[in-house]
Amino acid sequence: MNIPEFGTDAAPATALGAGVVKRPTRLADGRDLTYYDDPGTTLGPDRAVDARTLGARPETASMRQDVLTGDWITVVASRQNRVMMPSADADPLAPQTPANPSEIPSRYDVAVFENRSPAFGPALTDAVDAAPAASDPPRGLDDLAHLGLGRSRTSVGRCEVVCFSPEHSGSFGTQSVTRARTVIEAWADRTAALSALPGIEQVFPFENRGEAIGVTLPHPHGQIYAYPYVTPRTTRLLDSIERTAPDLFERILAFERDGERVVLQGEHWTAFVPFAARWPVEVHLMPHRHVPDLTALSDDERDELAPLYLRLLRGIDALYDTPTAYIAAWHQAPVHVGRDTVRLRLELTSPRRGADKLKFLAGSEAAMGAWAAEIPPEVSAERLRAAIATVPEVTA
Repeated sequence: MNIPEFGTDAAPATALGAGVVKRPTRLADGRDLTYYDDPGTTLGPDRAVDARTLGARPETASMRQDVLTGDWITVVASRQNRVMMPSADADPLAPQTPANPSEIPSRYDVAVFENRSPAFGPALTDAVDAAPAASDPPRGLDDLAHLGLGRSRTSVGRCEVVCFSPEHSGSFGTQSVTRARTVIEAWADRTAALSALPGIEQVFPFENRGEAIGVTLPHPHGQIYAYPYVTPRTTRLLDSIERTAPDLFERILAFERDGERVVLQGEHWTAFVPFAARWPVEVHLMPHRHVPDLTALSDDERDELAPLYLRLLRGIDALYDTPTAYIAAWHQAPVHVGRDTVRLRLELTSPRRGADKLKFLAGSEAAMGAWAAEIPPEVSAERLRAAIATVPEVTA
C-alpha cells in the first residue's frame, strides 16, 4: 500500500484562539477529519490524502426506549469488533505509515475525526454520499419523552475521536501547556460545530484513561459524543434546578469555596471534592462565572484552564506510585434547553480506592442506584491537596 507523505494542496485553514490553526479535510470513506495545529507548529500546511480503500460506512445504529425509565439505549453491534490495546506499529490513532494504514493520514499536533463504528450517527445533515441515511430519526424532545412499549428510533448524532498527540502512549495530563491549550480550542470548536447540526441536543467531550476504566487504546485521546436527546444525568439536573433555584450552580460554588474540600483554584476556576461525592476519587472543576459550554469560555479562562487542569491531573497521578484510571467528563448545557442555568463543569471520577483496590458497583449501587462512599469527601480532598502540593507549577 502506497501512502503519500504529503498532499499537493494545503487544506483550507482557519485561525482560532491562542494561535491555533484549524485544517479540515475528509477521510477516504467521507468521514470528517480536522487537524488543529499548535501555535508555532513545526508542521507544514499540507496534509496527506487518505489513500486507503475503505468499505461502506455502517448503517446508523438504532436506539430503543426503556419504558420503565424513559432512557434510550443504543444498540450498535459493530462496536464488538473494536481494536484492543494494539502495539505501537498497529496503532490506529498514529499517523499513517506504509506499514500502518491508520485513521490519520498525516503527522499532526491534535486531530479530530469521526469514529468509524459510532454509537450515534451519522447525523441528519451528513450529506456525504457514503453516509447512510437515518431511517427513523427522533421527532424532537417531546417525541423522545413519550413513553411506550417497543419504541425505537434511529440513533442519529455524531461520535468523534480527539487525538491529543501523535505519540503512542500518554493521556491529557502528560501533554504540555501549549498542547493542552490546543486541545481546549479543539473541544470548543467541535462543540460549536456539533451543536449546530440538526437533531443534536447535547454535546459531551470526555477522556477515558486507564485499563481499569475499560480503555482499549493506550494512545492519548478522548472522545466527543453528540446526542439526539438530553442525557439522563442532565435531565435529572434540570429537574433539580427547577426544584431549587436558577442560580443553583452559583450557590454550589460559593458553598464549596467556603468549605474544606477545595483542592485547587485560580482566578477563573475552582476544583473541589463535592459535598456528596460518590467515588473514591471525585473532583469537580467549575468556572467562576456562568458559561453553558466550552465555546462560551473567554481567552483568559481557556488560558488558565490549560495549566490548572494539567496540575490537577498530575496531582491525581501523585496519589499513588502508578497512574490512576479515571473518567474526565465535561458536562455542558444542552443545545436548546437550560442554557441560562446549567453551568459547564468537569466531573472527574475514579474507582481507585487504594493503591491496589478498586470500587466495584454491586448490589445496592448497581441495581438500585443507592450509593455508599467508603472515603469521606473531606478525607479525599485532604489527600488530593497533599498530592497536588508535590506537583510543580505547570508552565510548559
